[in-house]
Amino acid sequence: MSAIANTPQPPYYAVIFTSERTDGDNQYAEMADQMVKLASLQPGFLGVESAREGVGITVSYWDSLEAIRNWKQHEQHLTAQSKGISDWYLTYKTRICKVERDYGFEKA
Repeated sequence: MSAIANTPQPPYYAVIFTSERTDGDNQYAEMADQMVKLASLQPGFLGVESAREGVGITVSYWDSLEAIRNWKQHEQHLTAQSKGISDWYLTYKTRICKVERDYGFEKA
């Protein structure tokens, strides 16, 4: 299975979350896994991609701005956001974008 999200034809939305972490795990990996599982159950969720090599970048895909707002306000996600500020992140930035075009290649 590819680590690249299988998104529908545009338009759709991308939330780009870029972060620099504090030292140590402090149960971050466990919470990150929980958040991906929970997000995938939310209406409007389309997929997620994530990479960390120094700077972490997670891109989640959604079918609407309303779905993004609902996810941001989800009770368990709010708890994770709070822990992120207190325990896990030195800095982070969130960007919300409308995807108007996508294309790719896959070796057969």
